[in-house]
Amino acid sequence: MRRRLLVLVGSMVSLALVAFLVPLALLALTLAADRATADALVRAQSLVPVASVGTPAALELAVQQANSGGGHPLTVYLSNGTVLGVPAVRSDAVKLALTGRSLTAQAQGGREIVVAVTGRSAGTAVIRVFVSDADLSRGVRRAWLILALVGAGVLAVSLVVADRLARSQIRLIAGIAQVSHDLAAGDLTARAPAEGPEELRRVAGALNHLARRIRVLLAQEREAVADLSHRLRTPLTVLRLEAEGLPEGEQATRVGAAVDAMERMVTQVIREARRSRQDEAGECDAARVAADRVHHWSMLARDQDRPVVRDLAAPPLHVGTGEEALTTCVDALLENVFAHTPEGTGFTVRLSPREGGGAVLTVADQGPGFPHARALERGVSGGSSTGLGLDIVRRTAERSGGSVTLANEPAGGARVTVEFGPRPS
Repeated sequence: MRRRLLVLVGSMVSLALVAFLVPLALLALTLAADRATADALVRAQSLVPVASVGTPAALELAVQQANSGGGHPLTVYLSNGTVLGVPAVRSDAVKLALTGRSLTAQAQGGREIVVAVTGRSAGTAVIRVFVSDADLSRGVRRAWLILALVGAGVLAVSLVVADRLARSQIRLIAGIAQVSHDLAAGDLTARAPAEGPEELRRVAGALNHLARRIRVLLAQEREAVADLSHRLRTPLTVLRLEAEGLPEGEQATRVGAAVDAMERMVTQVIREARRSRQDEAGECDAARVAADRVHHWSMLARDQDRPVVRDLAAPPLHVGTGEEALTTCVDALLENVFAHTPEGTGFTVRLSPREGGGAVLTVADQGPGFPHARALERGVSGGSSTGLGLDIVRRTAERSGGSVTLANEPAGGARVTVEFGPRPS
């Protein structure tokens, strides 16, 4: 935009300067020629009185004095063929003037002014003054140089003003674009300043209105999700009462633990729905959380005859995500193993420090592997699940500054590698 505006202003100013300066340049050339012609005519008419009544000797003396003072060359032609002053060829203009007619004519190398002097007893005399091309254009180059400098100055000032204007407009447009990027990144408090021309102010106002509407709609969506999740507390309470009514033993313990896990998940959903992006940062001990969740799922693995290999780093191993979010990630990964592999299929859980801070969590199983490469996409599932588990894991990892990698083992089975970033400094 800046370059286009400069080109447009430069083109318009250049056209205006050409339309204005070219006639002035031609006028300067015409005025210089007219001034030189007028001076030559005055020089010739100064000899008319002497040529009219004076003797040839007096006329010759006057011509010599006029030429000795410099100026345009002066020549006098008498009717008897005598030539006084600067020698010059008798041109057609001089021959015409001998008939009694004064005129100005173009000659080789300049212009000649011939004045016919009649009324002499010895016949008509012709006074000729020659004006060279240099005299006709004297001062024109200087005038043209001044006009060129003025034109260049006007063009330079115009480009500077246009550049300042373009910079101010680009700055406003770049500010609006940055606000849109901030909104896309999740900063719903970003607002565009209402500055500049009316059109840009209208764009900024529309963008700010959109930001406010997005914020309201997200708040409404969070409350709606929180309300729906809160409704799950009633059936959870019933399940808890049923679990408490079971005879004491391993089955009652397992059902109670499952109800506790479900209640924690519902609580997390409610908090997740109601918190903003500024509340997403957190930290926890990944080693402790992973050990707790692997121990929880190991009881179900023992019932299904699933071999479990655990290789967990010793605590503390801090990561840049909250405890509830990390618990959900581990549960989602282990739940996928139980949901998508047959009973008796073993799995491995490894947790190690990440280079640069954070942790690396790897869950590998000996099942059929991932059916396609789109398993990380939200809502995509190779089985009968919702396809949201791995997407939750991905978003949690990326939120902490990490990533998720899926792979199929060469010997069969799936491997999920989750990198969690370090805790905030």
